[in-house]
Amino acid sequence: MSSRRTVSLITLGCARNEVDSEELAARLEASGWQLGEEDPDVVVVNTCGFIDSAKKDSIDTLLAAADSGAKVIAAGCMAERYGKELAEALPEASAVISFDDYTDIGTRLDDVLAGRKHDAHTPRDRRTLLPISPVERRGATNIPGHGELPTGVAPASGPRVLRKRLDESPVASLKLASGCDRRCTFCAIPAFRGAYVSRRPEELLAEADWLAHRGVRELVLVSENSTSYGKDLGDLRALEKLLPQLAATEGVERVRASYLQPAELRPGLIDVIAGTEGVAPYFDLSFQHASGPVLRRMRRFGDPERFLDLLEAVRKQAPEAGVRSNFIVGFPGETEQEFGELVGFLEAARLDVIGVFGYSDEDGTEAATFDGKLPQEVVDERVRVLTELAEELTAQRAEERIGTEVDILIEEDLGDGGYEGRAAHQGPEVDGSVTVQGIGLLPGQIVRAVVVDAEGVDLIARIKAGP
Repeated sequence: MSSRRTVSLITLGCARNEVDSEELAARLEASGWQLGEEDPDVVVVNTCGFIDSAKKDSIDTLLAAADSGAKVIAAGCMAERYGKELAEALPEASAVISFDDYTDIGTRLDDVLAGRKHDAHTPRDRRTLLPISPVERRGATNIPGHGELPTGVAPASGPRVLRKRLDESPVASLKLASGCDRRCTFCAIPAFRGAYVSRRPEELLAEADWLAHRGVRELVLVSENSTSYGKDLGDLRALEKLLPQLAATEGVERVRASYLQPAELRPGLIDVIAGTEGVAPYFDLSFQHASGPVLRRMRRFGDPERFLDLLEAVRKQAPEAGVRSNFIVGFPGETEQEFGELVGFLEAARLDVIGVFGYSDEDGTEAATFDGKLPQEVVDERVRVLTELAEELTAQRAEERIGTEVDILIEEDLGDGGYEGRAAHQGPEVDGSVTVQGIGLLPGQIVRAVVVDAEGVDLIARIKAGP
């Protein structure tokens, strides 16, 4: 085998996957592999297995990578979720690997390059790999057959390594935990990501410092459910304590929490997010719907009144706070009246960003067995109606910000004196951006500006003159 072994990493899906890829990159370099985009020996595709469109994108990417002539490895959520089934359906992939292969990823690639066959795993419910009870988990130091309790790396096993940054962005995700303990009827993620396991605060603070020394100015805290952080460590206020500590990290200008469950958003946590210097007043709230009966069928909690009360509490503390959420329409049994409740809630909620998804059955979920499935044309029509409403409402919300002052983290030089960045109310990639004119600005710099116009959810701002 040639001593030159090169690998290209392609990452699909969410911010958690991006962190996983940086952890894989560190492991690969430690085992002698070189990262390179041109003519690699092996391409590792970190797949997404969340919804049908993400699965199709993963398959298309794997096939395109195979056409390049390199050996292709399927990793990530889709590979974990389907294992042998995916390997049999996709012979173009040289290997389909599990999260459990991550700790020895260099050897897996060596095997593929040498032509040694890798037997894909049989998928299992990863929630069974850890004690579910937080009390059990806190008392355990080892679990028979599964080694030490994991400390937050993507697979539920193995020692954690420092990441290798794969870009020079001044923004980076910091993974609070792996897995999820919720049992939403529409979601398959807990089964293939496993039970919720928080990383220790000292480990997160060390990684934040490591990222800050590599030019990161904004930390985005990610997990399947950030409001669960610390439950398995025996501290329900762990996130409230952690946020100010992260914000105090030298070099870090902004900390942003994402993936917050409305039912778990405690008043003390609202106070910290809304009122701590260096913590973005930003609420990424996983509403999913507004009708109480639909939410109960989803095995979630809430109704329009409670959700609007929560938003009022947030805006009382931070009137300019950013609020985003996603919604599923066409859930089994959703009536016209229940859909109307969702419409009415959105008209009253004044959200900055609204994501709309049509319901589809997910393998192995409880909702897939429900009666009352709506015809696809009904689901599609409700998606269309809600999407058009969402675009109108979020554009109105952006217009409300005209005349306000915002702190913009510069991310890109657009040329001709234009720069693109994000205000505190805007999360990365999915929440819109701010275009600002200036001279000599640098990525990672935060500038104070006045919003002068809006285009959809995007803002246009002018740097504020004077002190």
